[in-house]
Amino acid sequence: MNDKTFIDTNVLVYAHEADQGAKYEIASSVLNALWSDGNGAVSMQVLQEFYVTVTRKIARPMSKSAARFLVEDYAAWCVETTPVEIAAAFRIEDQARISFWDALILAAAQKSGATRVLSEDINAGQKIAGIKIENPFA
Repeated sequence: MNDKTFIDTNVLVYAHEADQGAKYEIASSVLNALWSDGNGAVSMQVLQEFYVTVTRKIARPMSKSAARFLVEDYAAWCVETTPVEIAAAFRIEDQARISFWDALILAAAQKSGATRVLSEDINAGQKIAGIKIENPFA
């Protein structure tokens, strides 16, 4: 795999929530492959959502220290979101008629050079802003 792959929050969460069964296995496999080839990408938005979700919103919350350690690891993949990406997200939101938050994910993915976004939440099978949306759990 030579192309960057942008990971949405839900994929990160499932990779660290073993009681999710098949979703855990798939997400873990995807992330392990991306670590191996160095082609993963995330944004600050994804890392923030991940932290809040795994420490507060899952059945067996992770300790803050464990979650912070993971956020530090995934920070190696992080693309910075600036006012340029916010403006791009506004355009994507209007053109694709998707939520601003999903549009911001796509704007960050564009900046990272990603050719695809893996997400359970964004419209799988579509190509938005030149980026293919894939649901790895479908």
